[in-house]
Amino acid sequence: MPERFGDFADEESFDGEKLRLDEVLNKEILVTGYKIKDSHQKKGTQYLTIHFELEGKQHITFTGSIVLMDQLKKYESHLPFISIVKKINRHYTFS
Repeated sequence: MPERFGDFADEESFDGEKLRLDEVLNKEILVTGYKIKDSHQKKGTQYLTIHFELEGKQHITFTGSIVLMDQLKKYESHLPFISIVKKINRHYTFS
């Protein structure tokens, strides 16, 4: 009998409407998960997918922000957490 993909796959897929990161700036969000993958558009770099809730709805956003990647890796054990994404000069950060 064939196996079900969900029984052996270790990839997590995120549901939700896609929003641009600048659409959630300065808004309180509930960060529920993230993934970091190698970029196909910019060779040698990575991109971040953030899964979050805003106003009770599931969303995802994509960014190349190294600061956000570092913060999520550092505080992964605290997921899910509530935060506000801020833009300071040219960099994004959780606060």
